[in-house]
Amino acid sequence: MADTGVSRHQLLIDGKWVDAVDGATIATYDPSTGRKLADLAAAGPRDVDLAVAAARRAFDDGPWRRMPAEARARLLLRFADLIEEHADELALIDTRDCGKPYAFIRDIDLPNMSDLVRYMAGWATKLEGRTIPLSRQDPTAYLSYTRRQPVGVAAQVIPWNGAVLAATWKLAPALAAGCTVVLKPAELASLGPLRLAELAVEAGFPDGVVNVVTGTGVDAGAPLVAHPKVDKVAFTGSVETGKSIVAAAAGNLTKLTLELGGKSPNVIYDDADLDIAVDGALGAVLYAQGEACTAGSRLYVHRSIIGEVRAAIEAAVPKLRIGESSGRDVVVGPMISEQQRSKVARYVDGALEEGAEIIAGGARPRDPGYFLEPTVLGGVHDGMTVAREEIFGPVVSLMPFDDEAEVIRRANDTTFGLAAGVWTTDIGRAHRFAHAVNAGAVWVNCYNVFDAALPFGGFKQSGWGKEMGGEALDGYLQSKAITISMA
Repeated sequence: MADTGVSRHQLLIDGKWVDAVDGATIATYDPSTGRKLADLAAAGPRDVDLAVAAARRAFDDGPWRRMPAEARARLLLRFADLIEEHADELALIDTRDCGKPYAFIRDIDLPNMSDLVRYMAGWATKLEGRTIPLSRQDPTAYLSYTRRQPVGVAAQVIPWNGAVLAATWKLAPALAAGCTVVLKPAELASLGPLRLAELAVEAGFPDGVVNVVTGTGVDAGAPLVAHPKVDKVAFTGSVETGKSIVAAAAGNLTKLTLELGGKSPNVIYDDADLDIAVDGALGAVLYAQGEACTAGSRLYVHRSIIGEVRAAIEAAVPKLRIGESSGRDVVVGPMISEQQRSKVARYVDGALEEGAEIIAGGARPRDPGYFLEPTVLGGVHDGMTVAREEIFGPVVSLMPFDDEAEVIRRANDTTFGLAAGVWTTDIGRAHRFAHAVNAGAVWVNCYNVFDAALPFGGFKQSGWGKEMGGEALDGYLQSKAITISMA
């Protein structure tokens, strides 16, 4: 599978690589060139049934549930070693499939992946319960204690932006908790997760513990999240799709975690180190060419320095290296598809119609591929569509503010609450902002800093539950209270 030319890929069900029941396939394309990369098996409801049945058997009747926690941890550690050994290959596969620049995947995503799997391996032996003395009973009459045990079969639906990273964020806590998994990658970027699944098989996870079904959201994703034998659904993607998953899961009261969109505020105060702040602010929205839920797309700058910041941005943007995502020095890769590029371009056009102006960038390069220059907009106010809706592209709105109370109010005036950033040398101001802003992750004088031990997840319509950190395990465990009469 290291060959990233045109190839054919199957579903992973019960430890075997198989075609879709009806033989259907879908194509995936290199967004840097528009060329076809591979044909993927296109799963339908019958394939989903088979995958869920395999995961169900592996959980209910297979060796996985009876496996000692230490043995489960060793499998995860072997999996982490394989991810590290194949880091270059995984990065190349993923960059050609989703367009995220190679350097970001190889130098940022892959180390995070192996670290996270090892971190979760450590948790496998530490999922402890408690003994609880009953408050209204003779303490010698009963012994009461709790057990934390895996929830069961987890359906995991991941997006196309950084697909191998997203797959690892989902797989690691589920496997550490002792769940079995049916993973459904996005149809636009499934090659990285499929290679990751091959490594899971090589690591030695029992048959049926990790299953992968590729295909469309309608034909594979929808029947998976609504399946009556799925105990838990974990989804990363748009708010609209997240709401549809909530509705689909409601019939079975399936447990849910949702990592959804963002419209993150990024604030530069007049005492900030402007060289660092401007570079950080551009990185906040240009990481993965803005196809990131944390993108700092609302850039609030103190009015006294907005001229300096604007000039620095105008000078910096033309120097950013745009090109084929596999290029080692590329900073801005292509959009995932022509459809996504057109959608982002419509946001820019709409902003101009509402009175905004382009400060820098905004053009579509004529080369093959789905490229869009980084675009910085001025003349934007909070009521504009471009300032309120998630764009998921390399577009940032530069807006002035005058005081602390105002910028906090404006930062919180959104239905989202995923991330936020602030740039200042006043430590009190930094803490006040971090405490007051409604966001699950707040970065001070930095942006997009992730760690396996740090929980990540949003407030409001940015989602339910956490990825990474010990809190991620909560979504894959349930607590049972046991009381024994001592009479």
